[in-house]
Amino acid sequence: MLGLKESCGVFGVFGLPNAVELTYLGLFSLQHRGQESAGIVVWDGKSLQEKKGMGLVSEVFHPSDFERLKGHVALGHVRYSTTGSSSLKNAQPFLGDCRFGELGIAHNGNLTNTLQLRKQLTRLGSVFRSSMDTELILHLIARSQFDNLEDSIKEALWQMRGAFSLGIIAPDRLIAVRDPWGFRPLALGKLDGGYVISSESCAFDVLGAEFLREIAPGEMVVIDQNGVRSFFYAYSSRKAFCVFELIYFARPDSLVFGNSVYEARKKMGQKLAAREFAVADMVIPVPDSGMCAALGFAEFSGIPLELGFIRNPYVGRTFIRPRQDERELAIDIKLNPLKSLLQNKRVIVIEDSIVRGNTSRRRITTLKRAGVKEVHMRVSSPPHRFPCFYGVDFPSSSELVAFGKSVEEIRQYLDLDSLQYLDIEDLKEIVGNAGKDFCFACFNGDYPVRIEKEFAKNALEKV
Repeated sequence: MLGLKESCGVFGVFGLPNAVELTYLGLFSLQHRGQESAGIVVWDGKSLQEKKGMGLVSEVFHPSDFERLKGHVALGHVRYSTTGSSSLKNAQPFLGDCRFGELGIAHNGNLTNTLQLRKQLTRLGSVFRSSMDTELILHLIARSQFDNLEDSIKEALWQMRGAFSLGIIAPDRLIAVRDPWGFRPLALGKLDGGYVISSESCAFDVLGAEFLREIAPGEMVVIDQNGVRSFFYAYSSRKAFCVFELIYFARPDSLVFGNSVYEARKKMGQKLAAREFAVADMVIPVPDSGMCAALGFAEFSGIPLELGFIRNPYVGRTFIRPRQDERELAIDIKLNPLKSLLQNKRVIVIEDSIVRGNTSRRRITTLKRAGVKEVHMRVSSPPHRFPCFYGVDFPSSSELVAFGKSVEEIRQYLDLDSLQYLDIEDLKEIVGNAGKDFCFACFNGDYPVRIEKEFAKNALEKV
């Protein structure tokens, strides 16, 4: 339970006869948020039916599943670990049966009081099938003393700390919840008289659904035969929208925290270019997440943008692979430098972030082998110096390349001619309102929600 954190994708449908097919397409649009496992639960009018598996959405589900899984309410999830190991038992949505009937739950985020809750529930006799914090939520709901499901969910939420955007499926009901701090995104849409919920709005576009609004921090939305009901179960004066959603996780065609992801990333590149000092022949992005910032950088600086890396489209994100050996293998086959373009050139490489440093170091070595004369790297985020406890796969401090190092020391380690990060004040200006509604803890160590001491000790351990 004390390992790396997760980020996932949640998608749900209510009131449409082809709910499973629509959920499949929604998860396909959210595949960038998790590539280890996928699952769908559907209410068929009598009970909850499920299909889960390891792998990509297209690998887990087959045409025969759509014949078997029928219903007008469905909830789906894509996941990458590792709060809990990478195995089928940890695939979501999780199912449970209690006095309110069958429940299914899908979670994006990470609870920060997991150890306390698990110990408390274990003493009360709870038995767990997984190592996931999501399963704890089911137990909290089942043990509530309230007489109805909605109040029981509220009581469970009052005991939880950290990041949680949830989808909950019950008989003839779909419920969406966002934590009071608003760490992870969650949106509400409408389609052909039915409703959809999604971790990102890009999934609505694929289905032709209307984007209604983002679900607010501390809000619970209940969708049933009577329509949509909404109420606030908790309030926090401090909001903590994860800024890394805008930097990396979300798709450029999504609206997240009131921002166009595409426009925000372009502005990050423009801010970097405004402080540029290197002379270069071209700007080259690291596909795909560095592309938008590179466009902004090239636009502002006047340095030509070129596609110096050719991406193999059949290799997923290295950042969200759970094991280091898997990440390193993917790095080598994911991007290939265009040697005829790069030979004897001075290049500015635009990267969205440098976490462990292994990926960037390999890419720089690859460029130099291709004959690049000078390699300058510009990063569209500040240095990552602290681990994240709220749902992003930033490891312990000792594994972060920027922890305890100056920018010059990082430059030397990566073997770069120059290195520049986006200034945190510039980033705050880009996201608006001086960044007061956002979480920057991975950059400055200012954690907005208290962390369990045992939980934090493992991640903050120094070399």
